[in-house]
Amino acid sequence: MIVNQLIEKAMKKASGAQASLGQSESTDVSFENDRLKSVKSSQSTGMSVKVIVNGKVGSSHTTDINDVDGVVARALEVAEFGSPAHFEFPEPREGTEVNVYDNAVLPVAKDEMVHIGEEMIALVKEYNPDIILHAGAGKSVDRSEFANSSGVEYTTESTDFGVGVHGQWIRGTDILWAGHGFGWRKREIDHLEIARKAIEWFKMAEKIAPIKSSDMPVIFTPDGMNVLLLALRLGFNGKNVFLGSSPLAGKLGEKIADERFSITDNPLIDYASSSDKYDGEGVPHQITPLIENGVIKNFLYDLDTAGRAGTKTTGNGVGCGTTNLVIKEGDTPYEEMVTNTKEGLLVHSVMGLGQGNAISGEFSVNVQLGYKIENGEIVGRVKDVMLAGNTYDALKNIAAIGDKAEWAGWSLLTPPIKIGKVSVVAR
Repeated sequence: MIVNQLIEKAMKKASGAQASLGQSESTDVSFENDRLKSVKSSQSTGMSVKVIVNGKVGSSHTTDINDVDGVVARALEVAEFGSPAHFEFPEPREGTEVNVYDNAVLPVAKDEMVHIGEEMIALVKEYNPDIILHAGAGKSVDRSEFANSSGVEYTTESTDFGVGVHGQWIRGTDILWAGHGFGWRKREIDHLEIARKAIEWFKMAEKIAPIKSSDMPVIFTPDGMNVLLLALRLGFNGKNVFLGSSPLAGKLGEKIADERFSITDNPLIDYASSSDKYDGEGVPHQITPLIENGVIKNFLYDLDTAGRAGTKTTGNGVGCGTTNLVIKEGDTPYEEMVTNTKEGLLVHSVMGLGQGNAISGEFSVNVQLGYKIENGEIVGRVKDVMLAGNTYDALKNIAAIGDKAEWAGWSLLTPPIKIGKVSVVAR
């Protein structure tokens, strides 16, 4: 393997080294303004080397698979000015097998993906021909090699497949954007069900409902839960904890949420987008509970940060980021959440997420797609509404957790959650 050549060359001057090679072939079909826009196939290659020389770290990356000597030389040069190495490259450990490759993805042809897009558009148009639609389908097949100087060596292959349909519904000065999509490592996706889900969001928005500024119950759909999850992704990042920028630093073992709330980082779910046997540093992936019954259980670490913090890596390298976040299901049906709400808001998507001081838990966002709940019924879409609050305050004020979890973008598996009070500001 090429990675072994990289290690051999690097170790002539380095005390430790790791190398990786990634290759990907992808096909994407996109529709814009109801019509086929493009059908693209592409290939990409990336090759990386990381070395430890005289106790310092250097790394280099290239897209030229023939630049073996060059990428190693650059990594060795960078190490002269690199940061201190707080880790050693891991020795071989067998990881847990997880399915990330589906043979059924390979034979999916371009014309089949075109047909998928056409059928989704036709179904939404049947509901309302005035909606201007964008749709797409895509697949990729990836292969990666990894090796380090401690004896770790493996090759992995994975697939990805995804479809989606979104659209604009323009009525005078009112512009509504809604839709639905889903992607994972398996071919098995019902694209007509994706389109039907998109239609549901449009149907619920046929009427516009007035709403007044106040503190009120808010139900976050699985997609809407990303409003609350951004702060947790940043807060449980071991680097932020070590540097003290996370508000969770020093709170291991403390209760920070309703006792019904539990969340886990799980990279071992078959076919999930962020699943794999190993992380990017050759460490076996593991399931890491972050919050159990409202109590902080662990933070996420890569090799370097774990070394600096005096702890062990959790297999979340490089960068201490999350993989698949899984929120434990509760016991309240979604329909019951709605019927038990006298006056409130259903939030599905927002604009401006991540602006401001997100790591502190604060959020102040415009509601892109939200619905007014009145006397236990969804009565229409809200316009010109903002949502303001703090994730950690919200998690202490959970009114109900849904009994059915769904995948929602960025590798999140969560049920809908109802927060007792959130500040809703209407213009």
